[in-house]
Amino acid sequence: MSFGPGPLSSALKGLIGTTVGIFLLQVVAEWTGWNLTWTFSLRPVEVLEHFQLWRVATYMFLHDPRNLFHLLFNMLALWMFGSELERIWGTRYFLTFYFVTGIGAGVLTALFSLLPFDFAAHVYGSYIYGASGAIFGLLLAYAMYFPEREMYLWMLFPVKTKYAVMIFGAIELFLTITGSSGVANATHLSGFVVAYLFLKGGRMRLHPWSEVKYRYLKWKINRARARFDVYQGGRAQDWDRKVH
Repeated sequence: MSFGPGPLSSALKGLIGTTVGIFLLQVVAEWTGWNLTWTFSLRPVEVLEHFQLWRVATYMFLHDPRNLFHLLFNMLALWMFGSELERIWGTRYFLTFYFVTGIGAGVLTALFSLLPFDFAAHVYGSYIYGASGAIFGLLLAYAMYFPEREMYLWMLFPVKTKYAVMIFGAIELFLTITGSSGVANATHLSGFVVAYLFLKGGRMRLHPWSEVKYRYLKWKINRARARFDVYQGGRAQDWDRKVH
């Protein structure tokens, strides 16, 4: 028996180690009267009016220094979902996805705060911090790759990942519209959106020549298959019943 998705890779050790280190720095800085959260968290008004653009990236590494569970749950989720995705993608693509999703969620949150609705207006001057935008992106990617796997919702109810993401998305949308939560629900939803767009269009954007070769080879394979008759065979429980 084993617990978790496997050992930590160098990339995950770096991300988790950096985040924990900055958390400890936040705690120490707060003792000295310097609030790092005010300086480096995502605050849309500072980004849009004063062009403090670093905030859309630095907020990912900050957590509530008075709430250890905020950090623990985010890092646990990063390990649980990130380990297997990194093994599939490779370290370079995984890190690219993590930062694009986290920074993209920050940018979308800032733009969301400009909407002419009360539930968006209160985000404009709020301080937003935490890795949750990128974590929610990893959760969506995990559900897209392993939709039939089960996960324990709130550590109690076994639910397939595709349904868990739907449930989380509905909850975040409800909390965003009603404004009944103190956490950055708009950032969580933005993480979902950026991750989906990245996974659907990222390959063409990041590796256009690879995409051209992939499409050409796929066309050749489909053309070759058309020369053979394909019929259903084997037993019902066979993983692939198509026989050439």
